Amino acid sequence: MEARAVRKHIRGSARKMRTVVNVVRGKKVPEALNTLNFLPQAVTKIVKLTVLSAVHNLIDQNKDERVDEEELIVSEIRVDEGPAFKRFRPVSRGRAHPILKRTCHLTVVVTNPHAAKEAKVAVEVDVDNA
Repeated sequence: MEARAVRKHIRGSARKMRTVVNVVRGKKVPEALNTLNFLPQAVTKIVKLTVLSAVHNLIDQNKDERVDEEELIVSEIRVDEGPAFKRFRPVSRGRAHPILKRTCHLTVVVTNPHAAKEAKVAVEVDVDNA
């Protein structure tokens, strides 16, 4: 079982967000959320909300099954560059210097490792019976 959450057009550079994302990648969800609470960067709130959104997406997709939130893992978390707002700053002698106000896209995939192993075993059993 896996679910994803995508947040687009986040005002902030991808380079600054990647420092936060690299800390969280591969951790269990409660541990990742706890880590995000203590990081000083401003983008941690956005990353935390996106991870929680992915967890709730997984719960909504699998309403008939019980999902243990303690066992979920942040299996993939990716930051891509988005479009940049182009602005100009006036400088001396009538010139203008460009300013790029960068944006980024955040993708979070949360998986349940035990469910993935069980599904793989079930597929292998079906192949053996065929």
